[in-house]
Amino acid sequence: MQEPPFKGKTGLKRLLSACVYSADGLKAAFRHEDAFRQEILLATSLVPLALYLEPSAVGRVLMISSVLLVLIVELLNSALEAALDRISLEYHPLIKRAKDMGSAAVLIALLNVAVIWLLVLLE
Repeated sequence: MQEPPFKGKTGLKRLLSACVYSADGLKAAFRHEDAFRQEILLATSLVPLALYLEPSAVGRVLMISSVLLVLIVELLNSALEAALDRISLEYHPLIKRAKDMGSAAVLIALLNVAVIWLLVLLE
């Protein structure tokens, strides 16, 4: 089996390559995933709001990190869906289960935002 090209890189060169791959992933998610664009819009609204409302430092960290967690989970869900679509576009119960679980993870992350923001704002 052929090794991926990034495996031979070390140090600063590997770090730079990782940053380029990450930027490519963010661009792909933004270009191809409606949900990611919607969640970016949510984040660009909620993060400044968390800074404006001036909760405690811990509250601010919780509010902002909960929003960023949604983006992380959405990226992982989108990656899972892309990999599964690469395997097969035909219906299969295991593929449906995996996609549904990824979607459920995003839903839980969004509910987490609501709960954290509610608790911090009602503090």
